[in-house]
Amino acid sequence: MNTPNTPNTPNTPAGLVWDLPVRIFHWSLALCFAGAWLTAESEYWKLWHVSFGYSMALLVGFRLVWGVVGTRYARFSQFVKGPAALKKYFLSYLHGAPEHHTGHNPAGAWAILAILLTVMMTVATGYASYEEIGGDILSEIHEAMASILMGIVVIHIAAVILTSVLHHENLVRAMFTGKKIIAPGEAIRRSWSIIALLLLGALAGVWWLMFR
Repeated sequence: MNTPNTPNTPNTPAGLVWDLPVRIFHWSLALCFAGAWLTAESEYWKLWHVSFGYSMALLVGFRLVWGVVGTRYARFSQFVKGPAALKKYFLSYLHGAPEHHTGHNPAGAWAILAILLTVMMTVATGYASYEEIGGDILSEIHEAMASILMGIVVIHIAAVILTSVLHHENLVRAMFTGKKIIAPGEAIRRSWSIIALLLLGALAGVWWLMFR
């Protein structure tokens, strides 16, 4: 379970929190969205844009499954909390004692859900637009959803920086290494590298199919 106010001192050991599949998903989704955004306005890069979109669909599909069967801190049941927990989390900042969570904090959890939902809507409307289904309306919705997604991403990045400063921990580095300063017994046991390799293989398969 998440552990609010976990000690974060130099004497507290770093432990594995984010498994490799979660980290591969996170950075792959970020790269794919950046790639899709940069190639959106060019007909020359259209195949790249569509390939980034299909890759995002694959990544979200994987994350939904891994959110059910994955490691402790990857599971939605572990970090997705209701409005009461979200309110309590924000109030902890106002009281000068921000809650510390080993996994995703309540605000981060809702940000993840918003990103997943917005990506699905962006990809769905993008596919419809690519297949010329629904006319200009779906194309405009696709562009609007992409802009909303960019806004959520910007807020997410700002929140990560703020949380890193307030808790004196580098959350960006943690998403690369998988490790955070946590209490004894809170670390996960396996990184599941084989699942990460299968995910990378599936992504490579998408690009091979698109460019063969």
